[in-house]
Amino acid sequence: MNQMSVLLTPEQGKKLIAKAIASLPEVEEALKEATILVVAGTTNRYVAEELLKKVREDTGLENFYRGVTLPRGVKLEGGTAKEDVVIEKGKRVRGKTIFDVAPSLKPADIIFKGANAVNLEMQQAAVLVGNPTVGTTLPILEAVYGRRVRTIIPVGVEKRVELPVDTLAALSVDGETAGPRLCPLPGEVFTELEAISALYDLEAEIYASGGVMGAEGAVYFLCSGEEEELRRFASDAAEL
Repeated sequence: MNQMSVLLTPEQGKKLIAKAIASLPEVEEALKEATILVVAGTTNRYVAEELLKKVREDTGLENFYRGVTLPRGVKLEGGTAKEDVVIEKGKRVRGKTIFDVAPSLKPADIIFKGANAVNLEMQQAAVLVGNPTVGTTLPILEAVYGRRVRTIIPVGVEKRVELPVDTLAALSVDGETAGPRLCPLPGEVFTELEAISALYDLEAEIYASGGVMGAEGAVYFLCSGEEEELRRFASDAAEL
């Protein structure tokens, strides 16, 4: 068994996750036969672009986010997303948001929702909430628990946390805690680790992390497998 460490920046990780998700047979089937809802977010922008390519729809997505974390003093120009990406049986439906679409989703449909925290060992994710009515998370909870709609959570490993997300969420809603709350998300966690397994015949572990000059949050993945497959992944990663 051969091993190789491969470095991915957070942006490269988002692109890898998106490519892997678009390759999943169940996602390809849903693109043709069901409804896919991609909720606006920085990771989900790449997911939406890959899915729109699959159905040969325009991939131009401006300001595809609702809330982002920025360095102090930095402001984003332009507004936030005015629509989410909705694909019904291979066709993009414009002008719709999760609030319009979620109530009619069925078990065969798929929701993609990003996260701000992920516990890799427990395969749990959570999202920061600033809206007093829970924002886009509430219709997802209703869809999942009310109608068993499948939800996949694309999230980079740079957002990993050590404690269970339920514990962190409980701390965030303490009456004396300031700032946004943390809400656990129902669904299947999909990180770079799942992406590597989906796209390559490799096993991967987090090896090291960190960097500067644009590599902040970067992660080294220690991958094991045949040399040809390792080289294929390293080559693809360099082009992300």
